[in-house]
Amino acid sequence: MTTILVSGANGFVGRALCDSLQQHGYNVRGAVRSCDVVLNSQVSRYSVGEINTLTDWSAALAGVDVVIHLAARVHVMNETSGDPLTEFRKTNVQGTEHLARSAAAQGVKRLVFVSSIKVNGESTVLATSKFEKIPPGPPLTKWGTIKSVFSETDEANPQDPYGVSKWEAEQALHRVAKETGLEVVIVRPPLVYGAGVKGNFAQMLKVLTKGIPLPLASVHNLRSLIYIGNFVDALKVCAAHPAAAGRTFLVSDGEDVSTPDLLRQLGAAMGHPARLLPCPPLLLKLAGRLLGRSDQIQRLLGSLRVDSSRIRRELGWQPPFTLKEGLGLTVAS
Repeated sequence: MTTILVSGANGFVGRALCDSLQQHGYNVRGAVRSCDVVLNSQVSRYSVGEINTLTDWSAALAGVDVVIHLAARVHVMNETSGDPLTEFRKTNVQGTEHLARSAAAQGVKRLVFVSSIKVNGESTVLATSKFEKIPPGPPLTKWGTIKSVFSETDEANPQDPYGVSKWEAEQALHRVAKETGLEVVIVRPPLVYGAGVKGNFAQMLKVLTKGIPLPLASVHNLRSLIYIGNFVDALKVCAAHPAAAGRTFLVSDGEDVSTPDLLRQLGAAMGHPARLLPCPPLLLKLAGRLLGRSDQIQRLLGSLRVDSSRIRRELGWQPPFTLKEGLGLTVAS
């Protein structure tokens, strides 16, 4: 029986992944930071403390075949550090490299690293929009070259400390793989949604429940998402498929959706129809700047499209859930 260690096993994705792996016959171990964390009774728990260069992985890795590394320092809403990048690097870069070298030393065959679409950049342009039509050659902005769709062949373009740390972690893993023979698979997801989702997605659900009108009817964008059931299925394939070794994959549901259409579908599933009002996006952007919420507004207005054809082509992966099914299951939860 294959033994898989999942780091960050108590997180949003980690719990779903551990449950799915266990249901499919894997021997599952969950690495968590605190001994107080409760996991599925059939998942062996290993408390490893903070993830950095001093983390002792020896007990958790003994006899493990594959590691799926989810644990990371993620976005900090109220950042207090004067040097956020240094803090992100301690966990996401140095901690990840230390785990990979520890795994290689213990004879682990493969490490699947959950990176982020932020390695590619923050947004794509919508080629079908008369306002954002792409001229010959991608446009240059203050963020660099903007793509119409992100793919694995893009030059990395991370824009914040989190994205930079994920990109640096990927490079560190490639070095470890070259030096030790450890098989490394990198997966970059866009926004993951599903039961227990937090952040902006959860806020949208709350707003829809309350029937609050939203000035988003005039938004014309496209965003790629991935339902948690699809994501954990892709991770399982990456953990087992021989052709995944050494590859980087972008994953998504394969159905891009605009913000207004996403709200309409969620509202229909909830029985609370979305109340959308027309408003020029430029006014929304201005309001975002005045309120200090430009990033949040950009996520509602901007496009971020992912080409997930490589994993489908090379590994034969197909998402088991459609966008409609994923949204319905999210609401039902």
